[in-house]
Amino acid sequence: MKKLFSTKWKASSQPRKQRKYLYRAPKHVQSKFLNAPLSKDMAKKHGLAKARIIVGDKVKVMAGRFKGKEGKVELIDLKKSKSAISGIEVAKKDGSKSKPLIHASNLLIIDAKADDKKRFKKKQPQASKIKIKQE
Repeated sequence: MKKLFSTKWKASSQPRKQRKYLYRAPKHVQSKFLNAPLSKDMAKKHGLAKARIIVGDKVKVMAGRFKGKEGKVELIDLKKSKSAISGIEVAKKDGSKSKPLIHASNLLIIDAKADDKKRFKKKQPQASKIKIKQE
């Protein structure tokens, strides 16, 4: 049986192959697409440029219709790599309101959820990958 997802695939300039890779990726790979840049002070503090968005983070919308608005992440859709932000709503024709989903790349993490220790842990270089020259 042919596999739906290949771990060997590196890159392609063809958009259809890029879309196919994103669509067919398993959930643990799709969760890695939910990275958003950190604010300058957080990036300096943690030594990272980007981090994964989780429910409870305070974020600022950097692009699109709601640019400049801030709120907390309420919902994350792994399949679409998008999230719903509190305080951002759209009025529909029938008068009801709905929360639009915003792509993770259009968000800036201002304040992270406090109880998450693993996310900002600095990665240690692996001993097997480091080659030390002996003189």
